[in-house]
Amino acid sequence: MIAVELVKLARRPRSWVSIALLCGLPVLVAVFVAITHLAPPPGQGPVLLSAVLSNGSLYPAAALAIVLPIFLPVAVAVVAGDTIAGEAGSGMLRYLLARPVGRTRLLVAKLISVIVYTLTAVVAVAGTSYVTGRLLFGTQPVAVTSGGVAGPGLAGGAATSLSGTTLTPADILVRTAGAIAFIAVSMLGVAAIALFLSTITDSSLGAALGALAALVTSQVLVTLNAAGSVSPYLPTRYWLAWVDFFREPVLWRNIDRGFAVQGVYVVVLLGAAWANFATKDITS
Repeated sequence: MIAVELVKLARRPRSWVSIALLCGLPVLVAVFVAITHLAPPPGQGPVLLSAVLSNGSLYPAAALAIVLPIFLPVAVAVVAGDTIAGEAGSGMLRYLLARPVGRTRLLVAKLISVIVYTLTAVVAVAGTSYVTGRLLFGTQPVAVTSGGVAGPGLAGGAATSLSGTTLTPADILVRTAGAIAFIAVSMLGVAAIALFLSTITDSSLGAALGALAALVTSQVLVTLNAAGSVSPYLPTRYWLAWVDFFREPVLWRNIDRGFAVQGVYVVVLLGAAWANFATKDITS
């Protein structure tokens, strides 16, 4: 069943078009920055984007910051929202369950396909951005200050962390991998919301929009001082904590909290999705 769902995911043009668009946006931004040599001022624009003019190895982190606020969550929500609701809307869900396939097994297969899509999207953005950064900006030494602005170079192509200490190319690679893992887990939280909503509606669009509405609400409450008591528990509260991987030493407090919050959302919402789907009357 898992193999069937993965094949279906791979054969859907939507999957590859969405990933291509996610990868294309950072490439387009890189082209404009490379042509104009104009990066955002310190403290503005995506994190580390002002430093990539001198060291393209940092561009994967900047690219992830470009797609994270809007485009990546939208893509994940659309795919996850279509898992169950899409089958119900097309009338295929009843026929799928008429075969000797348990509901739990079907839900697990759908979940794995969403996880594969999410990881593929995040890794594809980072991979294409790394190649783009190396081609357009090279790997000249660069210093990155706390504002994310390029400064005097260091020997051996090293960079300076956001805390002012030296990062070797190997350090940049490891920290970028950590950022990729953190963002992937954050997007699994988005997928869990959409998957849960997908089990309670027959509209894949409704499930995706519901997940996005939850994220927009979370973002608004995070910026609202009056909501400070609930802010630490909101799904988007620690989305940007991956930046702390580029400090020395790594500031684990917000990273750990981000992993923990997303873990709770994933476990609770997937459990709710299973409980609802396992007892739901399938009429379509």
